Amino acid sequence: MKTILDTIVEHKRMEVLKRKQKKPLAALEDKPFYHREPLDAPARLRADAPAVIAEFKRKSPSRGMINSSVTPAPIVQAYAAGGASAVSVLTDRDFFGGSFRDLERAREVAGDLPLLRKDFMVDPYQVHEAKAYGADIILLIASVLEAGRVEELAGLAVELGMSVLFEVHGEEELKKYTGSIAMVGVNNRDLSNFRVDVAISERLAGILPEGVVWVSESGLRDAATIRRLHEMGFQAFLVGETFMKEEEPGRSLEQLCAQLKS
Repeated sequence: MKTILDTIVEHKRMEVLKRKQKKPLAALEDKPFYHREPLDAPARLRADAPAVIAEFKRKSPSRGMINSSVTPAPIVQAYAAGGASAVSVLTDRDFFGGSFRDLERAREVAGDLPLLRKDFMVDPYQVHEAKAYGADIILLIASVLEAGRVEELAGLAVELGMSVLFEVHGEEELKKYTGSIAMVGVNNRDLSNFRVDVAISERLAGILPEGVVWVSESGLRDAATIRRLHEMGFQAFLVGETFMKEEEPGRSLEQLCAQLKS
């Protein structure tokens, strides 16, 4: 039976094909951010205290519209002031309400905060897009990529100076990991049905690759859960809806960071 993830990936392949025809690679290479040196995100996330990757997104397939009126610049500035170690920006338009303009605007105000381009990456062209619009990190989702494609996209990202967050949901997907990847994320949300279970991170903690940044993603709503996962070896925590559903996402992040320090 076709899942929501199948639909998204199928749509993404067609979307990328159209973009490649509309804007050739040479046009991306002409953009100013393409020549910028990306920030060292893994170094920023390796800290004694839990590092929070705060996410900017307007909607999701599981939640629907979360916050339709927000724009990235003030939110990213508030995240920076509130204690974020990095910021994730959705660039998928149809399913998450994002855009490349969101990523560009975030980059313009992010300063020394690394930016993650959050999207469904299936083609090398998208890696060049990420560089062109100001990303420091790309997301590679194991469940939608063959092992050879993971290696190809990760290698290209590193060649362009960016880091890779390799996202898994189960033990079998870890077999697609390749040594050029500096960050491994465990998504507590099953992308086939969007159910969330933080126990996924707890279960995989013992078998994640050593020497890379471990990131727990989704379903992280309180400091106690983050502290518990931090004790298990996770260094960074990607939090989105918990912040974005609030009237002041930056204030919500600041409160969480204060709790993590207490």
